[in-house]
Amino acid sequence: MTKKIFLACISVCLLLQAHAQRILSKEATISVLTSAPYEGQVFTVYGHVALRLTDPTHHFDKVFNFGLFDDSKPNFIYHFAKGETDYMLGAHDYLSYIVEYQMRGSDITEQVLDLTYEEVSLIWMNLIQNAQPENRVYRYNFFFDNCATRIPLLLENNVNGNILYNDPPPTRTFRDMIDECTRNHPWLTFGCALALGSPTDRMATPHEMMFLPFYLKEAFSKATIQTFGDTERPLVKETHIIKAAETEIEPDILDTLFTPLVCGWILFFVIAALTYLGARKKRAFLGIDIVLFAAAGLGGIVLFFLCFQSEHPSIWPNWSLIWLHPLHLIGLILFCVKRGKKAAYCYHFINFAALSCMLMGWHFIPQQMNAAFIPLVATLWLRSGYGLYRYKRHFE
Repeated sequence: MTKKIFLACISVCLLLQAHAQRILSKEATISVLTSAPYEGQVFTVYGHVALRLTDPTHHFDKVFNFGLFDDSKPNFIYHFAKGETDYMLGAHDYLSYIVEYQMRGSDITEQVLDLTYEEVSLIWMNLIQNAQPENRVYRYNFFFDNCATRIPLLLENNVNGNILYNDPPPTRTFRDMIDECTRNHPWLTFGCALALGSPTDRMATPHEMMFLPFYLKEAFSKATIQTFGDTERPLVKETHIIKAAETEIEPDILDTLFTPLVCGWILFFVIAALTYLGARKKRAFLGIDIVLFAAAGLGGIVLFFLCFQSEHPSIWPNWSLIWLHPLHLIGLILFCVKRGKKAAYCYHFINFAALSCMLMGWHFIPQQMNAAFIPLVATLWLRSGYGLYRYKRHFE
């Protein structure tokens, strides 16, 4: 969000302090607002969720949003990649919040919770406490601490009894759930597959699945509150759908046609043709190796940084480091040094062997690999194989 919207939300949040001592009326209710995914931006394809507290007697109607962040801060991308992004709780006027998502094109599902007056009051005071300047900021964690995960935790800690999540959905891996959200954005799916390591492929528990708003909404629709007196009532008493405005997102033709898989295979066949031509003419075409291994080395630096410097969960271990790593830059230097022929041969031999094992054991790797990785791995494998061939044939 822009800095202007961010500051406006914080200003509204500060105004809540004036209502901290207000006693809610018996008509006060709390709802969960789940916004459908919006395909127009990267961070909106997962949907969003917030809490609405309304008290018609006091003309009070606010939406509490745990998903605010300031992307205008210096080095925002660096800190986000490092896992040092701070999110915060803010509040919006209900109508402005709804209109923003309607104009975006997202339907909103409102689930009115069946809470007692005492439970509503406890949640209200908890929200006021969390909205204070010293409490509102928290360290964002995509899987385990985000705008969605904070809501069931808030309710579980303030209801008179236990929330039972009945009829849980079939378990899925974190990666499968992420891929479902990004299915219309192949390059985003590719990037997530590259950055997220093998822990992403473990099965999420039904409670962990609620990190995505859709699964939170579905879990709440079937949940019940079991009080300490052994009575049981539904968590949700009413459900309303707030329809979005009619909007159309023009599909990006280039993004649709030139997916990572298509681009990867185009690259492979072009490099294969050039390699065949080089073999016929007994030429190395060293420029190909310079470009390929430089790109792989630079990409490897980014991946190495994510694996060993980022605080994000599920990043390490990442088996993509077998083919995408910073050592390619060392190999690049060896290729360009005349006295480094034998060392370059050793590098190609090790790289060729590692990539051969990876390609042959693709389905046995304990991490789900994106299909678009195959032509990229095969391209590096091909060039290292050609490097070995050139060394044996004694031509440049």
